[in-house]
Parts: sequence; C-alpha cells; structure tokens
Amino acid sequence: MGIEVNKITKKFGTYTALDQVDLEVCSGELVALLGPSGSGKTTLLRVISGLETPDAGSVHFAGEEATRRHVRERQVGFVFQHYALFRHMTVFDNIAFGLTVKPKGQRLDKGRIRERVNQLLHLIQLDNLADRYPAHLSGGQRQRVALARALATEPRVLLLDEPFGALDAKVRQELRHWLRKLHDEIHVTSVFVTHDQEEALEVADRVVIMNEGRIEQIGTPEEVYENPVNPFVFTFLGNANLFPCRKAGADDLVFPSVEAAPTIGYVRPGDIHIKRSADGTEDLEAQVLFVQGAGALPRIELRRLDNDQVVKADLPRETYLQLELKVGERVFMRPTHVKIFGQGTPEGT
Repeated sequence: MGIEVNKITKKFGTYTALDQVDLEVCSGELVALLGPSGSGKTTLLRVISGLETPDAGSVHFAGEEATRRHVRERQVGFVFQHYALFRHMTVFDNIAFGLTVKPKGQRLDKGRIRERVNQLLHLIQLDNLADRYPAHLSGGQRQRVALARALATEPRVLLLDEPFGALDAKVRQELRHWLRKLHDEIHVTSVFVTHDQEEALEVADRVVIMNEGRIEQIGTPEEVYENPVNPFVFTFLGNANLFPCRKAGADDLVFPSVEAAPTIGYVRPGDIHIKRSADGTEDLEAQVLFVQGAGALPRIELRRLDNDQVVKADLPRETYLQLELKVGERVFMRPTHVKIFGQGTPEGT
C-alpha cells in the first residue's frame, strides 16, 4: 500500500518540526528517514502513523484520505526503539496481544491465533523461545519479538522508530541484514527512522534525508551518496575534506595555498590518493600526522605544507601496506572526485 504525504506542516509552540513536507512511498517499498536530531524525521513518522496530527497538509494511504483518521483505523504496525514489550507476558503472548484485543467480530479464534503466532515465531527465528519472558531474551531477540508483534495484525504499513538504536554495534549490524531479508520476504510497505547513515544506506530501497523540518534529498542509497544535491547531504553522509579551489579550464581544478579561492571542493577521505612522489600539478605536498592502520580501511591524517590544512584519508589496505607510512614523513596527496556545488546540481571532477 502506497503512502502520500502532501505539504505537511507541524509546529510545537514556536518550533517548526515539519515545514511543507512532501513524500511518496511506493507500495512494498522500504524507505529510511535519515537526518540529525531535530530534523523532523520522528515527527513525520508519527504523523504518518496518526500519533501526531499535522497543523496543515494531508496524508493518504492507497489514495484514500487518512489525515484525521485515528491511529487504530490506519492499520499501521509500529516498532519502537525500546521494544515496549509486556514484561509479564511470554514471547508468545506478546506477539498474540494485538490479535486477542481486537473487537469480538474481528477477532480470530484461538486456533487461528496460535497458528498466526507460530508462523511469526518461525519468521523471526525464535520458534524455541515462545514460553520465555522478555527479561530472559537478548536485546536483539526482544526487538525481533517487537517486530513480530507489529506484524501479527497484518498491518498495511510498518513504521519503525530507531528500531536498532538501543542495541550494540554488532547486534545492530546483524539485525540490519535480518530486517532487509525479512522485508524481501513479506514486502510490507515500511518506513523506518534512523540517524545512522550506514544503516540507512545498507537497508533501504530509498533514503529520505531531512534537515530542519525539510527534505533535502530523496533517492536510492547509491544516488544520495554518489550525487548529493548540496553540501549538507555530502557532509552528513560521511566525512568530508573541504578544499578551496578554482577552475582552470573546462575540467581542471587548482588548489591554491590561500583560503580566498572562489570555490570550495568537497572530497571524501576515500578519494584522497597518497603517493611518494609528485607526477602532476594537482599533487599537494603534505606531512603525515596520524596513522590508524587497524581494520579493513586504514585512516591517515595529513597536513598540507603550503597552508597547514589537515586532510583525512582512507586508504585501501593493500595501498596502505605498500606505502608503509610513518608519522612525520613527507608525501604527496591528490584529491579526486571533487564535488563543487553551484546553483543547482554538483559537479564532479
């Protein structure tokens, strides 16, 4: 079922949480709302769910007006960051809860409820833990139970608010893979909120990047990362080095030593090439300040010798091992894939 959000505005006193927001989520799509704290992503999720009423604008589900519908009428499943499981209920009863409290005329019989819950237990891979209580589960297991409870009533839309935010990094990564695989199996229209860039880029079909109550960019993970529309998107989706520069012909850039250059070039750490000797005018002499060689992507900090600018570089491990960099030594670096933002779309070189 598709979702359409049209010109949604929401204020809390004098604070504008959402400002004329438009968004369309296609049926069966998994969309991430990504942004810093205070960007409006959770407020937008709550407006979609019916937990917040907008001051202006409209929400449509499958083309039908839903703006003033009560949350119970929207057939939305909601998963919170902190599980919100009933501590006095078993895993089985937590998942069954939404089915057992339905009005009598809509309620399944006990046999069908048990069948539905057992299907969900198998789906979340917790078949053998049906009789356990939440206190006896890991954080990752609790979150899977919370997701199964949200799915039990067969919602038309699944909404997740920072679903993995309370988990440690390793469990969070495991659940990201699991959620993506689960979505590919059930294809329920899903929207999830996160401030974790890696999580959004890894899990979502499309990413909605928000800032100060507005949407900055919408696109596939590859589109928003490779073709950011403005400096905010570029810097929010990863570390950035800012190089004062100026054009020298149609395709060439010059990186002067002075800060008064007319243009700023944005370069990701992975697009800084380090070499032992210069072989072009774009090569900048630098001194190695810091080396972090552990991990799959060694990180280097350099200082430009012409203007003292500190530059961060991520190197392929093979390149790092070949260079054998040491703190204090002099090398040459070259920025590549430079993004320049003008009146509209960024340019790359």
